[in-house]
Amino acid sequence: MYHRSMALVEVAAVSKSYLRRTGLRTELQPVVRDISFSIEAGETLGLVGESGSGKSTVARMILGLVQPTSGVVRVEGVDLAQASRAEMRKLRRQMQPVFQDPFAALNPRMKVFDIVTEPWRIHSEDAQSPRGAAALHSAAVDLLHSVGLDEKALDRYPHEFSGGQRQRINIARALALRPRLLILDEPVSALDVSVGAQIVNLLRDLQRVHGLTYLFISHSMPLVRYLSTRIAVMERGRLVEIGEAETLCTAPREEYTRKLLKATPELPVGVA
Repeated sequence: MYHRSMALVEVAAVSKSYLRRTGLRTELQPVVRDISFSIEAGETLGLVGESGSGKSTVARMILGLVQPTSGVVRVEGVDLAQASRAEMRKLRRQMQPVFQDPFAALNPRMKVFDIVTEPWRIHSEDAQSPRGAAALHSAAVDLLHSVGLDEKALDRYPHEFSGGQRQRINIARALALRPRLLILDEPVSALDVSVGAQIVNLLRDLQRVHGLTYLFISHSMPLVRYLSTRIAVMERGRLVEIGEAETLCTAPREEYTRKLLKATPELPVGVA
């Protein structure tokens, strides 16, 4: 159970539009429309909606990869649009993404050892980064063990692993810097149902062990319901409903939420 305190993430009246050319005309195409929500430390906020609803754009704005057209995104109280380079570098250590495609996210030319230790090399000034070859190897082994992989994986390349194993490697890399927030953008949608269930249960265990905060993005309401503390529902760029997970799923206010609940079957995630 999480305890409410100062929000780790605040999204306040945020909109995002992109320029779109239609024939001879160029116009702004809204993707996210005036949304507001917060994510408390230690909770999982599920962000759910159909493809094209703006979920991934919201994730990119929280990561600081995309600037809002209007509104404010704050992480640990820092307005990302006003943050200095030093502040953004520090914040990026605290929030790490896990993306949908577990193969595209891994460099095929790098061995697993180099993949999971890369964050420590990039942030070598961090006091928590291991120093020396022996410490680096030991820390890499611990990372793999935490996601259910063996030390032998360190000397292999991504193509030698299944999709589920590759996603475990992605998660291990995301955990290297001991972040507070993981942004999980459809992390199991490219996997078989049973493998995806294993990954979801792994994420739940890791959250309990490390006290992580999650933004869990998915089009599957049952999956979001299983993992989330609260759920925010997006439709065509708008936030149409937000509430405690069980309450929202058992007594949804909006017809669109009811549609999502009916559209996806229950998933076998209750058994590890």
